[in-house]
Amino acid sequence: MLRVLAVDDEEPALEELLYLLRADPRVGGAEGATGATDALRRIGAALDAGPDDPAAVDVVFLDIHMAGLTGLDVARLLAGFAEPPLIVFVTAHEGFAVQAFDLKAVDYVLKPVRRERLAEAVRRVAELVGERAPVLDVATDQIPVELGGVTRFVSVDDIAYAEAQGDYARLHTGSGSHLVRIPLTTLEERWRARGFVRIHRRHLVALGRIDELRLDAGAMSVRVGDAELAVSRRHARALRDLLMRGAGR
Repeated sequence: MLRVLAVDDEEPALEELLYLLRADPRVGGAEGATGATDALRRIGAALDAGPDDPAAVDVVFLDIHMAGLTGLDVARLLAGFAEPPLIVFVTAHEGFAVQAFDLKAVDYVLKPVRRERLAEAVRRVAELVGERAPVLDVATDQIPVELGGVTRFVSVDDIAYAEAQGDYARLHTGSGSHLVRIPLTTLEERWRARGFVRIHRRHLVALGRIDELRLDAGAMSVRVGDAELAVSRRHARALRDLLMRGAGR
């Protein structure tokens, strides 16, 4: 969920921009500043407080023509910080686009602002913020997942199996499933010591959650709760050995 600061010295334009931003489900909070000085004060305080503070700012939607410092001036000042917020320029003037993108702006939205065009800018910001996010430490006992805009923590012990979905993995528990931005190969490495085994290029299973091992016409599969998962030939012998070893204890 994005934390947004919108900056415009024209109050009606600022209110309209805030209304549109707050209506976007990817925006967790949007505050307004009526000029460059106020904006810089808020951004400075947010950077001092750190990314986990409630006042943190992920992106600034910034007008260009303002009394005193312009939006371009603000962007130049922010470029001097180690980890400045992202910038989207929102302006009635087309002629500053080159300067804006030289300052590494994510987007350049023209007034009057259209809802669809603003949504595209928010999408671009959300992608970049996702790339900036720290890699999750999946060796811990819990793993954070996003559910309806809320971060919840799922215990690794509650996960029966994980399913590869591109660069993501879907974690299956007794109560549902959760998509996380972690490749299955990473989970395999980190959770090997916790009893998870690779049975297929698509599946990583908690060994203790396997209820049945099935052989049918030379094809092997396992039952994990209500799910039946195929075991590839590459992994079949190692899995059978692990299960037999565990049964003999």
